[in-house]
Amino acid sequence: MDRDMSAFVGAGCELLGFGEPTHQEPAFGWVRNEVFAGLVETGFSSIALETDRVAALLVDDFVRTGIGDLDAVMRDGFSHTFGELETNRALVRWLREYNAGVPVERRVGFHGFDAATEMMSAPSPRRYLEFGRDYLGLELDVAGLAGPDERWSCTEAIMDPASSPGDSAEADRLRVIADDLLTVLYTRAPELIAKTSRADWYRAETHLTTGLGLLRYHKQSAERLEQQERISRLSSVRDALMAQNLLDIRRVEAGRGGTLVFANNLHLQRNTSAWRLGGMDYTWSSAGSIVARLVGRQYAFVAGSLGRSEAVGLGEPAPDTYESFLQSRTTSWGLIPAKDVPPARTRTETTPEQGYFPLDQATVDGADAILHISAGA
Repeated sequence: MDRDMSAFVGAGCELLGFGEPTHQEPAFGWVRNEVFAGLVETGFSSIALETDRVAALLVDDFVRTGIGDLDAVMRDGFSHTFGELETNRALVRWLREYNAGVPVERRVGFHGFDAATEMMSAPSPRRYLEFGRDYLGLELDVAGLAGPDERWSCTEAIMDPASSPGDSAEADRLRVIADDLLTVLYTRAPELIAKTSRADWYRAETHLTTGLGLLRYHKQSAERLEQQERISRLSSVRDALMAQNLLDIRRVEAGRGGTLVFANNLHLQRNTSAWRLGGMDYTWSSAGSIVARLVGRQYAFVAGSLGRSEAVGLGEPAPDTYESFLQSRTTSWGLIPAKDVPPARTRTETTPEQGYFPLDQATVDGADAILHISAGA
């Protein structure tokens, strides 16, 4: 098996998705760091992780310019507790050290491409809209309309449609305001960029699009639906926001090298995502499936595969599974073209608590390559 991910990057590829089958196995983060360092040497200029896009601006400031300190950046620059992972800390430290030794135009960027949503909560759009409002120098009472942040961020606001503020008159007004602020941001772009900078303009746009995305997510949470359809639709909205963020990131990175995108396979695969939990089947279009159809060959996908793992409580894969075939090909980790993986059966000796999603035929068929790790860190 190969270890050169650039060998699977076709001409014109700008977004290279690298998926992991579970967040709980640190080996994927360590391999990601090694792979990305190699990709930078081939011309890649940025990395995007499954973390809040606005929070990640703090990380990007730190790795490009040294603003802030590592501990604060790891605490405040990540969502979903991903700042606590040693693999991410090592990545941020490496980026800062690398960028300190190269010219400004060659410095590697860091991005988040997720919204600040958790499984059972999502924040208020208030501070994101206020940031854009302040950048534009306008006077609007966003806080008065939004009300207390806890009104939006509490678990009930997502899990109970009757408790959601997403379809309230105030939310409708905030969506109009968010759209109007974005329109003003664009109409005044020449003036604003001349007065501040292109980076500052993009930062304001990122805040406003994030606020608008949260309003859309909360609007969906207010829909009176059965649980299965409810979670599927919320997952669809989240991944649609992810896809939009990836396209926006490439617009910011235009003219530079490619972007490595790292997240769970479910967010990056080209096929429909599915999750069985609590006796219910949830399905939605992943960010990868959306982006792949919008940009074509500019997107490539490498699916992550795992043999055994103490961290996850995963034993040796059973015979005739995809993972068993891949396990026989390496004693550590390696890459194989997806077309070279023969048909097999999907692994079944797993539990929802492992947060692990085994390979299936649709995922293999939609991937350019499979990166298999035989044993966890």
